[in-house]
Amino acid sequence: MSAWTYEKAGVPHLKGDPAYNRKIAGLIRSTRTPGVCGDTLGFASLFDLSKTGIKDPLLVASTDGVGTKLELARLLGKHDTIGIDLVAMCVNDLITSGARPLFFLDYYASGKFQTDVIGEVLKGVTEGCRQSGCALVGGETAIMPGFYTDKKTTLAAQYDIAGFSVGAVDRRKVVTGKKIKTGDIILGIQSSGFHSNGYSLLRKIFSEKELKGSVGRKLLTPTFIYVQPVLALVKKIPVKGIVNITGGGFYDNLPRVIPKSLGACIARNSWKVPEIFRVAQKAGGISAHEMYKTFNMGVGMVVILEKRHVRSAQKVLKNFKLNSWAIGKIVRSSGVTVA
Repeated sequence: MSAWTYEKAGVPHLKGDPAYNRKIAGLIRSTRTPGVCGDTLGFASLFDLSKTGIKDPLLVASTDGVGTKLELARLLGKHDTIGIDLVAMCVNDLITSGARPLFFLDYYASGKFQTDVIGEVLKGVTEGCRQSGCALVGGETAIMPGFYTDKKTTLAAQYDIAGFSVGAVDRRKVVTGKKIKTGDIILGIQSSGFHSNGYSLLRKIFSEKELKGSVGRKLLTPTFIYVQPVLALVKKIPVKGIVNITGGGFYDNLPRVIPKSLGACIARNSWKVPEIFRVAQKAGGISAHEMYKTFNMGVGMVVILEKRHVRSAQKVLKNFKLNSWAIGKIVRSSGVTVA
C-alpha cells in the first residue's frame, strides 16, 4: 500500500503551483490602490492609512456572504458574477456610515479544487473591487474533501464564499441617523433585482427548469454596487441616514438607522416594482407583507434627507444612471408601515 499524502487525500499543493500563483497575483494587482503595501502573496496585508487623505479617519468594517444564490450559479454553470455579489454585499453595508471602502479580502471553501470555477469567482471579486474602488489585498482558499459534499456530479463542486471589507470615514462626517427628524424624506434608489437576498425562498417557488432558463438568468443578475453614487451624494448633500435594503426588506432594515422614537411610512405605489418581483410573488402565492419583509422590491438602497434636498439628490443619482423616488417619510410613530 502506497503512503498517503495530503494531495492523495484530495487537497492539491496550491502554494507550489507557480502558474496558479501568477494568475491569482495578477488579478489581485489589478485592484491595487494607493495605500496598499508589500507583496500580494504574503501572510498578511499592510495598508498605509495616511494615503487615504482622510484627516481624522475612523475605520469601518463589514463582512457578508452570498447565501444560496451560489446554488443558482452552480445550476447555470455561471460563476463570473457571483464575486461581484460578494463585494457588493459587503461594501454596500460599509457605505451606510458614509465610509469609503479601502480594501477587501475573500474566503473560498469547497470540497474539490476546480481552477476554472475559482478563477471565474475571483474574476468577479476583482471586478467588484474595481467598481467600488477598493483593493483586493488577500484571501483564503480552503479545500475540504468530505466536508462539502454534493450528489449533483454534473455541476461544479459545491462551494461557499465570504467577504471582508474595511473602509474609512472622517470622524466629523460619519452618517449615523441621529439627526433624522419627523418629515424627512425617504429616497429610494433602484436595485438591479433581488441582489443576494431571499434565494432560499426563490429556489423553492421556481422549478429547476425555470431556474435553468430565463428566470434563473434574471435572478443571477449581480447586486448593484452603490459606492460611487452614495459617496457622491454624501459629498454634495447633507444625508442624514443611509439604509442598505438587504435581508429583512423594509421592515427590518429601516429601524436600524431611524431613531427609536420615530418610524417610517412607505408608499408602495410611489415607484414601479420590477416585473420579476411580481412574477415571484404570483409563483409562490406570497403575501404583500412577506414580499416587502423579504425582498428589496426594486429599491436596493435608501437615503434619508430633508425634503428640500430631494431634487438635488435625484440629479446626482441620475448622473450614475440610477432612478430614485421619494418613497416615504419619517413619522412620529415607531415601526415601519408599507401601504
